[in-house]
Amino acid sequence: MKNIYLDNAATTPILPEVITTITESMTHSYGNPSSIHQIGRKAKSLVETARKNIAKHFNASANEIVFTAGGSEADNLILRNAVTNLGVTTIISSKIEHHAVLHTIKNLEKEFNIVLNWVELDEFGTVNYSHIETLLQKDTSKKLVSLMHINNEIGNLLDIKKVSKLCCDNDALFHSDAVQVVGHYEIDVNETPIDFFAASAHKFHGPKGVGFAYIKKGYGIYPMLHGGKQERGARAGTENVHSILGMEKALEIAYLNLEEDTKYIQNIKSYFINELQHNFEGIIFNGCSESETKSSYTILNVRFPKEYAMLLFNLDLKGIAVSGGSACQSGSNKGSHVLNAILHENEQFKTSVRFSFSKLNTIKEIDYVIKNLKEIL
Repeated sequence: MKNIYLDNAATTPILPEVITTITESMTHSYGNPSSIHQIGRKAKSLVETARKNIAKHFNASANEIVFTAGGSEADNLILRNAVTNLGVTTIISSKIEHHAVLHTIKNLEKEFNIVLNWVELDEFGTVNYSHIETLLQKDTSKKLVSLMHINNEIGNLLDIKKVSKLCCDNDALFHSDAVQVVGHYEIDVNETPIDFFAASAHKFHGPKGVGFAYIKKGYGIYPMLHGGKQERGARAGTENVHSILGMEKALEIAYLNLEEDTKYIQNIKSYFINELQHNFEGIIFNGCSESETKSSYTILNVRFPKEYAMLLFNLDLKGIAVSGGSACQSGSNKGSHVLNAILHENEQFKTSVRFSFSKLNTIKEIDYVIKNLKEIL
């Protein structure tokens, strides 16, 4: 049986070069970066060099990068600090954000009685930018806008420059979950003055359990985890040295080959779209995922014309790994909160599948998927 992995929005395979970097670090750079002896200082130097190199990819300063255990922790750290430390009393967001944002802001609402305002969405999941402006001008409260740059289920691209300008013009803070963006698109924090964003290494062929928060210079951060003074006091706990170095290596490779990889993956996605349309009647693409300009080249969300209750199971039996919505809610029978927010209730029962691609996929794999879809359906 073949193994065809088309669930790269959930996680990506670790590149061999990254595994080598991690292994070498675990073997030779095992010191605690807080220790003052040579072995500890070596580990500290490697972590700080990684911080500088990661920051350079975004035209940021090293002290604006805080290492975390992943994107979810980064989102939590940023959003909680916005309320507890920076005086935010109103958060503007959308109902199709990742649960790392949705659950966090809903808990902040309960805990601190902040105001939550939801941005209007159309049937494709596109935010209403005029409504963002209206909400920003609604009152004089201190506001933060939290909107993800790329939606992890339907691939929609946010016009991040437009939102950034709206926030600047209205003296609001701007946070974006950029987990699906980092390593796949360029981000320049000087060109697009975003205040905060979150990233996770395992979305760009790095290790799981490590990521970072970008926090614009000048915003003090209180830790959620208390203990030592690691990460300049922003996050207690001994640094995950080998994973940080693995993330640095994965990001270096991602941006070194970005243009070539983007074209290659977009070609695979376009080919898959054409094959689906040619072989199946009634196929619909959720959100803007069919578009080359409004959607990420890595994500395609397909709605089939009726319910196929065992489709994911049968694809798995053929060695094809895909996702029904978001992998973060696998095992849930509630369906995708993203699709439930944008689809008419008559469409919600139909089977939707998220296919997500990487540079490790091939056209031959797509042919294999089409062949098996035809047999199953």
